[in-house]
Amino acid sequence: MTERRNNLLLAAMDRHLAIVVFIGVVAVWEMICRTLQVPQFILPAPSAIGASMVEMSLHRWIEHAWTTLSVALTGYFCAILIALPLAIGIVKSRLLSRLVLPWLVVIQSTPIIAVAPILVVTLGTGSLPKVVITMLITFFPIVIATATGLAAVPPELVELSRSLRAPVRRQYLQIRLPYAAPFIFAALKVGVTLSIIGAVVAEFVAAETGLGYLILFSTSSFKVPTAFASLTILVVISLLLYGLVDLLHRRLVSWQ
Repeated sequence: MTERRNNLLLAAMDRHLAIVVFIGVVAVWEMICRTLQVPQFILPAPSAIGASMVEMSLHRWIEHAWTTLSVALTGYFCAILIALPLAIGIVKSRLLSRLVLPWLVVIQSTPIIAVAPILVVTLGTGSLPKVVITMLITFFPIVIATATGLAAVPPELVELSRSLRAPVRRQYLQIRLPYAAPFIFAALKVGVTLSIIGAVVAEFVAAETGLGYLILFSTSSFKVPTAFASLTILVVISLLLYGLVDLLHRRLVSWQ
């Protein structure tokens, strides 16, 4: 009986270890800020961050959060719609691979923060440049991971499909894509967090609402607790989106 109780206790600790560590870090953070009397404009205490959340109305927080989330999700889904067919084309055509891959590397190697102002001047100050910036940040890992997964299919499976005279479309739908599904979902998990980063970077350049804009405005006005509160909401949104993609992964790729 004692052994069973110990096993249950260890399982509960293992399951909730991250939450316990988080609470401990917040408690130590609060204690340090109170003991050393750290100014709020340098490092606000968690209690000050919570107070800044309460000061602003819930409607305003939802407005800023939805602005950032809508840009992030639009850029994310646009990246998926372009990246998946392009990855299939790269694996299917060696010529396309030689033509496209160098440009993908060039785009990924270019600092987006340097390109963002140019995109705003070129595309205007609406939602379009923000979506494009988010898509550029999210696009590369999805393409590379999908192409890697499609190319990693065992050659004997491909030869078997050819021996059975299966069309190329069925080869990709029934062999390559299911085999590459873990690679694709791994990239989607990375991409969904990068989409939030892309939306915030875009809002740093040109925005009037959004959590990124709120962080920039708050720090320039020395309202650091509000900036930390915005950052906290961004982290929560990223974790929720990551958890949603992970849930889809476990439901749709259950054989893995």
